[in-house]
Amino acid sequence: MRCSTCGENLEPGTTRCPTCGVTVSAGLHVHSSVRRCPRCGYQGDGIPYFKRSSHVALLIGVSIFTYGLGGLGYWLFRRNRVICPNCGLAWHMYQQALPPVPEGKAPAVMSTEGLPPLPRGGLLRRVFGVGLILLATVLVVVGIVEAEAAAVVTGSVIGVTGTGSFWWGLKGLNDRRKALMQRLQQKVLRLATQRGGTLTVTEVASDMNLSLPAAEKVLVSMDDGFRIRSEISKEGVLYYEFPEVLHRAELGPGTRD
Repeated sequence: MRCSTCGENLEPGTTRCPTCGVTVSAGLHVHSSVRRCPRCGYQGDGIPYFKRSSHVALLIGVSIFTYGLGGLGYWLFRRNRVICPNCGLAWHMYQQALPPVPEGKAPAVMSTEGLPPLPRGGLLRRVFGVGLILLATVLVVVGIVEAEAAAVVTGSVIGVTGTGSFWWGLKGLNDRRKALMQRLQQKVLRLATQRGGTLTVTEVASDMNLSLPAAEKVLVSMDDGFRIRSEISKEGVLYYEFPEVLHRAELGPGTRD
């Protein structure tokens, strides 16, 4: 089985994780490490941090520009981290394990059927861009000191290329964040349908396994004052109302001229 905090492989009968020191509950089934990602809703086992090619590329890039010292520190700091295989969120800080799965029953995976694949976060483009910018800075400085116009021109061209690559990577990161938010919003709409058209932040956080700030952020992003609006009850409870769901039974068929 795996540690529910850091993902370390544990021998049967282990009472304390040798990596993070957390106490391991007795009798946990081998599937008790299955988790639900609060960002994208994926359910399943996490993967080691350096199983993702983008993280390996970042490790190589950091090592090159710091003579290996930065890469070593980066590897030591991240080597025991478990992440979501779908969106890359670190689970050891944000996630709790789901209840143990009965013997012979496979862990459930939240369906993403019909949803477009998540775009890449542009990490490689950002790392490549930063590398080019650093190289360009060196060339420009050397060109100025040595009065070499060719070095200054070459450095400027490389710098422009690196800047473009970095901003392209930032765009990819923003696109990925938007896609993740859209997935969460779709899940909130489904939950609102199940709950009859009203939701509170606590309900969203509980049902979708999100933190309260994350649940509130999703609901606030959906609040347009028309299709989804926030209200305060007589008891002072803030809730979100979905009128199209709440009054669906009262809507009659459309008419045509």
